[in-house]
Amino acid sequence: MARAAVVVALYGNSAVDRNTLKRRLRELVRVRMLPRIGPKDVLVRARRETYTATFEQLAAAVEAVTDRISHAASENT
Repeated sequence: MARAAVVVALYGNSAVDRNTLKRRLRELVRVRMLPRIGPKDVLVRARRETYTATFEQLAAAVEAVTDRISHAASENT
């Protein structure tokens, strides 16, 4: 079973902004990453610039990381 943890520091932003970002990242990881990577544990750590990213930019970043994880897993088998 795949599991994911999302870590978002405040970086001077409000708790509302932090929780919004965490909800967005958790949903993207749940829908777009976990079904594709198989039974792995994943830790997602948001960087400071993530607060200003749009949902589409976050989705593109999650997709790019998912592709890298999938590619690395296929090389190891």
